Amino acid sequence: QTRQALDNLKNVIEASGSSMDKVLKVTLFITDMSLFPQVNSVYAEFFDSNRPARSCIAAASLPKGVMIEVDAIASV
Repeated sequence: QTRQALDNLKNVIEASGSSMDKVLKVTLFITDMSLFPQVNSVYAEFFDSNRPARSCIAAASLPKGVMIEVDAIASV
């Protein structure tokens, strides 16, 4: 789910004329903090050289039963 969420984010950012290198801030909402190491590993694949500011928040539940939701701010 992390990879899909970040792929979706990348597609939206690129469709707006920006890129993942221009992401300034990311917020991750995850339902199980014990999965953070796996989430972090996939996250690093998308932000290898330019790591934006990041927050990770534990959420009791997310819409449609997903385990992760990603919010980001990018410059265009």
